[in-house]
Amino acid sequence: MDGPITSIDQLPEWNFDGSSTNQSTGRNSDIYIKPVSIFKDPFRRGDNILVMCECYAPDGTPHPTNKREECKKLMDEFADEIPWFGIEQEYTMFDHTGKHPYGWPTNGYPGPQGPYYCGVGADRVQGRKIVEAHYRACMYAGVKIAGTNAEVMPSQWEYQVGPCEGIDMGDHLWVSRYILCRVAEEFDVVISFDPKPIDGDWNGAGCHTNIRYSCKG
Repeated sequence: MDGPITSIDQLPEWNFDGSSTNQSTGRNSDIYIKPVSIFKDPFRRGDNILVMCECYAPDGTPHPTNKREECKKLMDEFADEIPWFGIEQEYTMFDHTGKHPYGWPTNGYPGPQGPYYCGVGADRVQGRKIVEAHYRACMYAGVKIAGTNAEVMPSQWEYQVGPCEGIDMGDHLWVSRYILCRVAEEFDVVISFDPKPIDGDWNGAGCHTNIRYSCKG
């Protein structure tokens, strides 16, 4: 690009090889990406940006993985309802293997759940540096992050995004997840959004949705 990007309209549509991501076959592999929202890049900073895109097939139809396109239609159709969303995104940290919960004993389990929720102290929480770095990166990017807390299971956390109106909620949530995984990468930590990452009497990880309508007129 010739200069700083200030509007999504300045960005061209692009394409990539969908066979590399299991989104197409090698015989007809082009997947087209359409920019839909932009955020400041908290990693490269300066004039750099992160771009949220939708995926389309070569015939111009939304790719099966593109759920945003239909959601945007519904949000536009019911725009007069002014739907406001707030999302509570829970997640679990794992070591670099993606199999062993971050900070858990090598053999065995931590103590029973109870003291970890909204906890403080090295004996109760793991990964706060990742949490704080993620929060700051989201604020820099312009993601509407609104809070964070340690969850019931050790190495499990939650952050809140919103309130956002309409389709913005999905864009801010997806970009916040991307930023979280990128930040955790710097610490050799893998992020899981699995709703039940650990079997047994250990808390699951949800994504609670809060919604409010404020009709025009």
